[in-house]
Amino acid sequence: MSGRGRLTLAAFGATLLASAALLPLVKPATWIFTAALVLGLQSAIGTITRRVPLARPLTIGAQAVVTVLVLTVVFAREQALLGLLPGPEVFTTFGTLFQAGVDDVGTYAIPAPDTAGIRLLLVVGVAAVGLLVDALAVTFRSSAPAGLPLLALYSVAAGLSGGGAGWLYFLLAAAGYLLLLLAEGRDRLSQWGRVFGGAHRSGRPGSAVGDGGSAFAPVRTGRRIGVVALGIALVVPFALPGLSGGIFGGGAGEGAGGKGGTISAVNPLVSLQNDLRQPDDREVLRYRTNARDTSGMYLRLVALDQFDGTAWKSSVRPIEDVPELLPWPDGLAQDVTTTEVTSNFVASTAYEQKWLPMPYPAAKVSIGGSWRYEPAGRMLVGDNGQNTKGARYSVTSLDIRPTADQLAAAPPAPEKLLREYTKVPASLPADVRSTAVEVTRGAHNGYERAVKLQNWFARDGGFRYDVKVDSGTGVEAISRFLKDREGFCVHFSFSMAAMARSLGIPARVAVGFMPGTPQPDGSLSVGIRDAHAWPELYFEGAGWTRFEPTPSRGSVPEYTRERSAGGATTPTAQPSTGTSAQPSAAPSAAESCPPQLRRMGECGPDKATADPASADSGLPPLRLTLLLLGVLLLFALPLLPWLWRTRLRARRLGRGEVLAVWAEIKDTAWDYGVAPDDSLTPRGTAARLIRLGEPAPDAADAVHRVARAVEQTLYAPRPQPAPGLAAEAELIRRGFHAAATRSNRLRAVLAPRSAVRVAWATRARWDALRTGAATRARALFRRPSGESA
Repeated sequence: MSGRGRLTLAAFGATLLASAALLPLVKPATWIFTAALVLGLQSAIGTITRRVPLARPLTIGAQAVVTVLVLTVVFAREQALLGLLPGPEVFTTFGTLFQAGVDDVGTYAIPAPDTAGIRLLLVVGVAAVGLLVDALAVTFRSSAPAGLPLLALYSVAAGLSGGGAGWLYFLLAAAGYLLLLLAEGRDRLSQWGRVFGGAHRSGRPGSAVGDGGSAFAPVRTGRRIGVVALGIALVVPFALPGLSGGIFGGGAGEGAGGKGGTISAVNPLVSLQNDLRQPDDREVLRYRTNARDTSGMYLRLVALDQFDGTAWKSSVRPIEDVPELLPWPDGLAQDVTTTEVTSNFVASTAYEQKWLPMPYPAAKVSIGGSWRYEPAGRMLVGDNGQNTKGARYSVTSLDIRPTADQLAAAPPAPEKLLREYTKVPASLPADVRSTAVEVTRGAHNGYERAVKLQNWFARDGGFRYDVKVDSGTGVEAISRFLKDREGFCVHFSFSMAAMARSLGIPARVAVGFMPGTPQPDGSLSVGIRDAHAWPELYFEGAGWTRFEPTPSRGSVPEYTRERSAGGATTPTAQPSTGTSAQPSAAPSAAESCPPQLRRMGECGPDKATADPASADSGLPPLRLTLLLLGVLLLFALPLLPWLWRTRLRARRLGRGEVLAVWAEIKDTAWDYGVAPDDSLTPRGTAARLIRLGEPAPDAADAVHRVARAVEQTLYAPRPQPAPGLAAEAELIRRGFHAAATRSNRLRAVLAPRSAVRVAWATRARWDALRTGAATRARALFRRPSGESA
């Protein structure tokens, strides 16, 4: 195979390997086959046009035309002329699909469905990067700059996935780039041959080519580049926040011996809106329960109890081993009616969440695996990578039914709890509190105020439920929601909780699922569209109590419904999602989720840390340092050829040896476009460099002077000293720089051609190691049987 053929295959492979980082973004990832087809046709057309040969711009133009034709056949064949040629209708279709793809990216969680718009975006993006890589590496024979579009492709994937593009995809992209560099090195080697180094002449100054063995300096530099690249591959995935935990979150941080520790979490509702927008209501879990009424049996994941004006999030809390019996709920009095309920759950194998969905408040949990308990929120969180995937567990919970009179007569909450759960940021707009006061005018206690707030949002305030409204959790989002009066459960729950706090009622936001849909077999199925958020308000004697301000979602609690003159509660217009179901001892295997379920887009809170102070102060110093170092090293990769070249020049000129300076002059000429020819004598080489490089007269004279010094060193019995060689080399470099075109100057500085010696030296070193290992192996197996080892 020719050198250009190897380069073409290497460019194709490098682009395909880098595009693998996009695979986690879409399921199913069948778009990669279309992208591979487009890349393959690009490469084939490039190979054909370069053999003709066509001018470089015409080669790139032909590849672009073929790319458009293939995209037309794949995405807009019905609108094309003769099913192939693009016309105005084709480009209109492309525009429509492109806009739909942009909308889908903003609509769906990762992994997004494989819609036509998203598929077009991915294929066009990969094709554009592939065309650029092929043009740089093959058409213009400059592989080093081709790393920039490959890096851009990986960076886009890592940014969109929020961590889905992990270390494996980084290594694949880096391996593709290294293959491209090695292919270029082999191509240049096939054209010019290996650099003549000559035999080492002991006792002769400057007898070794280069700086005392030019074959050894590039080998050392190649090893160092390899170590740096490997270090980046290992450090960056752990330093970047998105690459360690992935979209489904990680485990809890541990204290000593795994018995203590803390858990911190950011807002898990970042993906809730995307879950509600999913085109398919994929099942996440199924359960059976002996509850008589499941309409209020919400399955709670996590409680958000801290509002800093920007977001609601979970506080840093201590965690502990799961007790056999969970403590009695805070604030729940013995005179409040409670019923013990037992439920058996089976989670889908496609549902990976580190928070365990449970009815609130749970009294006992039976589950295998590594789970920890957070007492303040009464939550279970997976430890050491534990998640809900395929989990089977049983929960005994309390169905708490306080009366309206008990809630209305609730005494004040404890001072500590009141102080923590009524805290609002100073930046809370005045209209939030003033609206709360206006809505609750005439209420005589906290319970009546809470009911008025709930009814205002759900029924009387003219609010409209709409999942297409942009989600937001800060004070501005709340103020805008109160003005526009449209949103989904995030807006309703966050706004009611903030307004309740402004009125002095302890409040927090719960995140989880509604009770689900009853099935013919008596079980309940919970889908991704059952994801929900609701406020919990605290009343002494009843504890944390659920309210439902979101219209057309969930069910209004019985204790908040209006009572008729006879004292009975009147039904509300809110739909009820639950029915009664008979319990069973354990869920059967037939009730588990079907295998065709795709992975869902639920994401949990950020990875837990062992340092409570780090939750609100950003990344820990060590992690931040590693992050910055990783990013700097990542962006320094394209500069490695320049760094190696600068260091090698300094070493050669610093020693002042004749042959080292001569090697530097030849490499300088190579960097500016005059390829080496080691078959010529020093004098012939000097004439060739001057003829092709066209340096200024003073630089040309310097080339001749250094060439005469080289002849003295190589052939004279007693070579004469040649002072000032470093100054001569610098004069020659300036001469070549002044005579070169602007593009050649830029190439000589950022991507010097002579840096390919690193690849040559690395290949030579590898060949030597492989040959040595093979020789030792043959010697071992050919040893006579009577000879001892």
